[in-house]
Order: sequence, then structure tokens, then C-alpha cells
Amino acid sequence: MLNFEDDPKLGDLLSGDQIERLARTLGALCQARIELHTEPQPQALPIEFNLETVAWLSGSAEPASLRAATELVSFVLYFVARYQLAANLHHDTTEASFAELQRQNEALKASEARYRALSDSLQETVNQQVHTIQQAQQELYENARTRSIGHLAAGVAHEINNPIGFIKSNLQVAGDYLEELAEKLPEDDATLELLADFRDLLKESTDGSRRIASIVTDLKTFSSIDHAEYTLCNINELLEAASHLLQTSHTESRLTIDTRYGQVPDIYGNPARLSEAFYNLLDNAAKAIGSNGRVIIKTLVHDDSVGIIIQDNGCGIAESAQGHVFDPFFTTRPVGSGTGLGLTVVRDTVRAHKGRIKLKSRQEAGTRVTILLPTRPPSSAQS
Repeated sequence: MLNFEDDPKLGDLLSGDQIERLARTLGALCQARIELHTEPQPQALPIEFNLETVAWLSGSAEPASLRAATELVSFVLYFVARYQLAANLHHDTTEASFAELQRQNEALKASEARYRALSDSLQETVNQQVHTIQQAQQELYENARTRSIGHLAAGVAHEINNPIGFIKSNLQVAGDYLEELAEKLPEDDATLELLADFRDLLKESTDGSRRIASIVTDLKTFSSIDHAEYTLCNINELLEAASHLLQTSHTESRLTIDTRYGQVPDIYGNPARLSEAFYNLLDNAAKAIGSNGRVIIKTLVHDDSVGIIIQDNGCGIAESAQGHVFDPFFTTRPVGSGTGLGLTVVRDTVRAHKGRIKLKSRQEAGTRVTILLPTRPPSSAQS
């Protein structure tokens, strides 16, 4: 490629074919043989370009014609060189422009990559904030619900325990009075029938008062208003209290619950949160089985953990929904039938106790939830 600083030769300015054509043209003009040489030849005239000899011209023409031919070749080479220089400058400028465009394109790509990385980082930050907000909402929901149940249980215990005590005591005294009256009344058939009915009424009332006292006790156990936040928990007792409360709330149909409690050690935990988690699972199972199903509760020891299995033979959960059952506000029930937080609370409670939870379900076959809670105290209980 020809530049201003170069000292070109004839072969740099013209190709071999062009040199031959130029020699033939000069020969036709001079009416004689003309030859162009790239190396010095005897009797050949030099051809100058930029004060440098670039070729030699020889032939059989007159000396004046040879000199004129030499001047003509120099003139032609001058314009050939100018054309090549202009073409080379255009090529260099085009290459420089292309290189600059490439550099700008790479800069744009790098900038786009930086903005994309920044966008991804911002999206990740937003996702983290959303997750934090969801967790805060769940914790507020759990705390509010636990406090509400605790206050409710405290109120029920306070308002019902004393009257129930009076009723049970009075019924017992009434039974003693009835026996005294029976000794003083005549033993005719009408009197005996009346006394038998009276004894049945007293027995039914006594059984009812005991049932009310048992429900209050289960409610206190369920809410654990008398316990510290973390304490030793008897898992079997918490499950039994939750199942009693569930049966009490499902009065429209008889609920069949098959309990298979194993000999499991007490664990450190929050009894209120554990009771709520067990109740949520049992409530879901009860709603899934309808009126003819059955719920199984089983506890066992698994390595260094206590295993809790709650299984039903109800409608089951679709496979497409099983990956979302623990998501906040996700529910498979009709709109307005649930908050979608029940299983989320269960999962978070299990995690808070450093445990594990697994759900397995099949439509029209039922659902089984397995929980493993470690027997060692969680860090939050030790601190």
C-alpha cells in the first residue's frame, strides 16, 4: 500500500500487464520499438519520479522521441501515484472509521452488560425486600394469631373454670341430696321412675361439665398460656389437645382420628406455635376427608429427632399445586375459604425449631405430612 513516505518502483506503480501496454503504446507513438526496464540497462534513459529513478526506457526511436517518451512516462506515473495515494488514504480512513465503530460497539456492549448486571442486582434486591416483607407479614400474622388464641384461652379459662367448678360441686351435692330424698319418698313406681330420670339428668349434667372442663384444659394446652416461650414439650400431649379441639370444632359430622402415639422424648420448643402448627395440619386433613374419611396421627423416634406423621385419605392435592402449598397466600380452596397461610405457618414453625417437613399427596388418595423435630434444643432456646 503506497504512502507519501515511500520511494516506489515501477512495479509498485504499474502491474506487469500495464507496463507492457504502456511500452506498446509508446512504441506506436514513436513508430519504433520501446522497452521499459525495472533495472538499469546500457543506453537506457532514466525515468524519474519524486527525484528518484524508478525505471529505465530504451528503444530504436530517435533520441528526441525517447526523451519525450521518458517525460510522458514520468507524467503518467505521477498521476498513477496520486490516484494510488488517494485510494490508500480513503482505505485508511475507512479502516479507521470501521475500527472506531467497532470500538464504540464494544463500548456499547460493555455498557449494556453493566446496565444488565445493575438491573439484575436491583431485581435481586427487590426480590429480597419482597421476601423480607412477606416474612414480616407472616410473623405478624403468627404473632397476632398466637396472642389472640392465648388471650381467648385465658379469657375462657378465667370465665369458665370457676363456674364449672361450682356446677360440678353443686351437681355432686345434688346427687347426695337425691339419695337422701330417695330414702324418704315412697317406693311406688311413679316415684322410682322420677328418681331414675333425675339421676340420669344429674349424670348427663356431670358428664357435660367434665367435657367443658376438658375442653378448657385442651385449649390452655393448645395455647400454652402458662408456659414459657421455649420449654420442654410433650409432642403427644400437644397433638392430643389439638385433635380434641378439632373434634370439638367439627360438630357437623363425626371426625375419625386414629392416634398411634409412640414413646417419644420431650423436645425443646414453643408449645403455642407447635400446637398451632399441628392444629392447622389436622384442620386441613379434616376438611379434605369430608364425612367418611379418616385422619391418622403417628409419632415415632427417628435418629435424633421426633417424627410426626399426619395422614388422611381425602381428596389429595394436584401435582401441579404441590410445589406451592407452602407459599404465602396460596390456597386450593375456593376464594374466601382460607387465608393461604396455614401451611406457611406450619413450615416456618418447623424451620424455627430447626426441623424438616415433607408433604406427599396424590389426588383421590390422600395426603401425608411428615415432620422431624430435633430433640436437642434449638439455638434460640439456648440463648
